[in-house]
Amino acid sequence: MLIAREDIEKFCEVLRKSGKRVVFTNGCFDILHAGHVRYLEKARALGDCLVLGLNSDASVRRLKGPSRPVNREEDRAEVVGALKSVDYVTVFDEPTASELIALVKPAVYAKGGDYTLDTLPEAKIVQSYGGEVAFIDLVEGRSTTNIIEKIKEQ
Repeated sequence: MLIAREDIEKFCEVLRKSGKRVVFTNGCFDILHAGHVRYLEKARALGDCLVLGLNSDASVRRLKGPSRPVNREEDRAEVVGALKSVDYVTVFDEPTASELIALVKPAVYAKGGDYTLDTLPEAKIVQSYGGEVAFIDLVEGRSTTNIIEKIKEQ
């Protein structure tokens, strides 16, 4: 389910007050692959519901370059939101998910194992209110960049 950015804070407050352990993750999720699916399943297993912050199209371009995203944000939100592991999706435009995390206040912030507490700018925000940061191992050889490179070779 897609939740508007302006509604996400109150929405997550209701979830927490109802006793739900909210897990949050974020990313571009441009070309969905098995690595994404496995990562999101593991993130969801850390709590009662998974809120996914999806980078906007402009944000993806700033992070990945002018040829990205391959799929527009509305389509990416629909596809990732259809996964059984993802309960809610909201779109953000900032360079990091820090502002969004301050609104969501998840019990657990899940990120890929390619990050550390020192390289994850959002970690300090999560820790400031007593939340937990969890790192999930990435699936070897599975990435959108690898898929795009393979297509270019054809």
